[in-house]
Amino acid sequence: MILNQKKAVFLDRDGVLNHSEVVDGKPYAPRKLDEFIIENEAYESTKLLSQAGFLLIVVTNQPDVGNGLVTHEIVQAMHQKLMEELPLDDIKVCFHSQSEKCSCRKPKPGMIKTAALEFNIDLEKSYMIGDRWSDISAGRAAGCFTILIDRGYREKIEEQPNVFVSCMLEAVQNILERSR
Repeated sequence: MILNQKKAVFLDRDGVLNHSEVVDGKPYAPRKLDEFIIENEAYESTKLLSQAGFLLIVVTNQPDVGNGLVTHEIVQAMHQKLMEELPLDDIKVCFHSQSEKCSCRKPKPGMIKTAALEFNIDLEKSYMIGDRWSDISAGRAAGCFTILIDRGYREKIEEQPNVFVSCMLEAVQNILERSR
């Protein structure tokens, strides 16, 4: 047993912390800095989680970089904005395209496990909030309690979350109630 382990909330980026454009039921990440809009509920939600003692770590797939659709610099500027405006502890990113078989790309738990080692996190007392099945699959594979924000996308849920919610604040209230 490792002593003094911390609890964390792992957060997907697009569709959870910032707005995703949805076309024909499929969400798309912003590709320009001026399209990167932090969701209003992300401010209060992350503040409440931080005040409750959770580490807040973003785990995000950004395959548009690997696919040549957005530059690394633009994504870094988006992450700079997140770090400046929200009480986040870290952002873990997979820049690989979907075709690469890396261990960091969700649905694999690589980014979560890396953060757990870095920050001494107890994954069994931690949570994963996402808006897609790959977030849930990564969280479950890492041993976290999983919460899916149902945005009504037209994609099959390949792995069931522990809880479905309709918004970020509902996810946070669920976590706060469970951690009491």
